Amino acid sequence: MSKIIDRKEIELTQIQEKMIRSGWGNDTVDKTTVEKITYDSDGLKVKGYIARPTDNSQKYPCIIWCRGGIGNAGAIDSFNAKGIFGQIASWGYVVFSSQYRGNDGGEGKDEFGGSDVNDVINLKAIAEEIDCADTSNWGIEGWSRGGMMTYLTLTKDNNFNCAIVTGGIANLRCNSDESKFMKKLYEVTMGKHGTESFNQKCESRSIVNFADKLPKNTPLLLIHGTADNRVLPHDSLDLSYKLLEYNIPFELVMLKDGDHFLKGHRKEVDRMRKEWFERYLQ
Repeated sequence: MSKIIDRKEIELTQIQEKMIRSGWGNDTVDKTTVEKITYDSDGLKVKGYIARPTDNSQKYPCIIWCRGGIGNAGAIDSFNAKGIFGQIASWGYVVFSSQYRGNDGGEGKDEFGGSDVNDVINLKAIAEEIDCADTSNWGIEGWSRGGMMTYLTLTKDNNFNCAIVTGGIANLRCNSDESKFMKKLYEVTMGKHGTESFNQKCESRSIVNFADKLPKNTPLLLIHGTADNRVLPHDSLDLSYKLLEYNIPFELVMLKDGDHFLKGHRKEVDRMRKEWFERYLQ
């Protein structure tokens, strides 16, 4: 039975297409197909995207891309899907991404690292329906909250050949006021502050507390801006000490004066990401 309930190629205006050519390159537009999908995840109809090279005469490695934000804040629209996922597809990969349950018209409730982690894992099942997908060769990438989703996914599924996390949440630090952005996320997603349930959620979603559960055969590339005031730089720094302790292969790149979106470092970040995938997925 098909896990893909609905799929439709996204449509862009001429102005949007021109902007994507300028921002992500001509190959992103000319050599890729990006579809918006509805797929079955734990019996829920969840929204997401598939991107692939238009040339489907061969098999391509697969990458899961985990979005940031919470709810519809941070959801990926068609324009950004074509840019972000189309760029990766133009490098020679099939890309799968979830909006997570409860978002963009999907069923269920976004739990910020609870059962919605299954929405990431269940993307693997739909890859079986994509003819050009090499389902034996997987990478995973996450930004911000998507970094947390990446870490949690890796503790449940160790069949990834590499991972990339940029500005990723590694420690929720739920009792801290150091980031207004993070504090707001806690209030929206975790329930009443200070309760046993709240504290348990914080601990169970902070990979620094159980980094030993990460697979030792999945090299991690951690990228973080030193001026990130949303997800603070020591999330990646603190995790790196744990990765050393447990002998988990990784590289840590701290980008000087980089903000949460690494606006001034985009070409450098794209180069590092592309090289990491080429090293481990080709």
